[in-house]
Amino acid sequence: MKRSRNETLQYIYKLCEQYEAQGRQAKGSNMPLRDYAQFAVMKFMLYLVGNDRNISDYEVNLISECHKIPFTKGYITKFLEEKPVSADEWFTVISRLLVVFTEADIQNEARYGSTSFLLLEFLNELGLEFITYENIQNEDRTTRALGVLMQRLRTFRSAYLKNWMKMHHNQINPFAMPEQNRPEQRMERSAKIPGLKKENDKTHDSESQDTEEQEESLEDLLKNLNELTGLSGVKEDLNSLINLLKVHKLRAERNMPLTSVSLHMVFSGNPGTGKTTVARMLGKIYKAVGVLEKGHLVEVDRSGLVSGYVGQTAMKTQKVIESALGGVLFIDEAYALTSNAGGNDFGTEAVNTLLKAMEDNRDNLIVIVAGYTDLMQEFLDSNPGLRSRFNKQIVFNDYTPEELMNIFTGMCSKAFFKLTEQASAIALSFFENRVKQELSGFANGRDVRNYFEKALTNQANRLAVMVSVTDEDLMTINEEDVKSIELF
Repeated sequence: MKRSRNETLQYIYKLCEQYEAQGRQAKGSNMPLRDYAQFAVMKFMLYLVGNDRNISDYEVNLISECHKIPFTKGYITKFLEEKPVSADEWFTVISRLLVVFTEADIQNEARYGSTSFLLLEFLNELGLEFITYENIQNEDRTTRALGVLMQRLRTFRSAYLKNWMKMHHNQINPFAMPEQNRPEQRMERSAKIPGLKKENDKTHDSESQDTEEQEESLEDLLKNLNELTGLSGVKEDLNSLINLLKVHKLRAERNMPLTSVSLHMVFSGNPGTGKTTVARMLGKIYKAVGVLEKGHLVEVDRSGLVSGYVGQTAMKTQKVIESALGGVLFIDEAYALTSNAGGNDFGTEAVNTLLKAMEDNRDNLIVIVAGYTDLMQEFLDSNPGLRSRFNKQIVFNDYTPEELMNIFTGMCSKAFFKLTEQASAIALSFFENRVKQELSGFANGRDVRNYFEKALTNQANRLAVMVSVTDEDLMTINEEDVKSIELF
């Protein structure tokens, strides 16, 4: 049975959560992948609305329904007047999401690239729903614009796959099927949209360029790292290490003697301090510097490495290691591998397999172990080989109340919300008390995310009983929305 539009959209969001758990992220974005996908779909819808220069109630309702936010025509009109969405802007956003889905299809050997095709098909159907609801004629500019965009995305995906196959010429194409029989060839509705003609031929000239643009420069990657809220000590340590690698590379290029540089690390600190985010950034930076071939991040915990049967843990751990080759293997709560050492626990087997793999793949794998500071010290002491291999320790301190507030206001801004002065004061006071209490369950940035979501729920409940809701109401979080929030 074919999924409904909203079912398909929720399925895409679920895939995003799965892919992020595998360490995938959209290029140039620190958003959770699910939030980025929602952002991309919103950009697409706003582009189509703005392109025909006629915002209808149907379009407003469709945007509201897809994003579960009660937008008004006035709000969307005002937003597009201030921040119009261009075709190139939307294409950049959605192509980065498409890369994530395509790479996931390749890794997972999805039949015919099923999830990346699903994403394209969903966007095409959504665009057509915008266009056909009032029987707009085929010569309409929005119809032509949709056709051009979808053709450009299909061409981009094809170019990306060809580029991947060139780089991995000894591997079988995971979408092994004659090109003319692939599912995307059946997207006839958009293919018949007039306005494509020969103007789409220019996309072939830019295939390689579009694919290459997926790689961020080292300067951009370092900028993203240094713009993270707080983490001053982390940034200082990592920038020094990156400078060391730059000099190391220069010496290598000039045939000078080199000293061994170990890049395996311990990230210690409380939950929600950005350890996974920084690890993901670091993989990309290492690739840009030339240390890693791929720069991707594979995130696991004990459950991803340890099996419950004799002999299977080594195989399970080795499979994870192989998936991380050329990138970063991030092991969260690594101390769980050795906390029950002895008896029938197989965590020690995983550690031994890991240590051997680190030695065998010293030039093609970086391992980062993470967790609470005290427990990570116990982990390093549990095996003689651990402390010698993880000789760099980066401490992620808790955020200050002001830094937590900056994270909160950043979340509000990205979602097009603004805080009243009273709400800002209450939120800051909440974070001050949260830090002062030193609760065992304090989760830094995760607490901010939970606080933000509760504020939105409170705002929605407040607006739901109002007779008339203005655009300003929709955009504003006031003191009533934040004053009664409790986190546990």
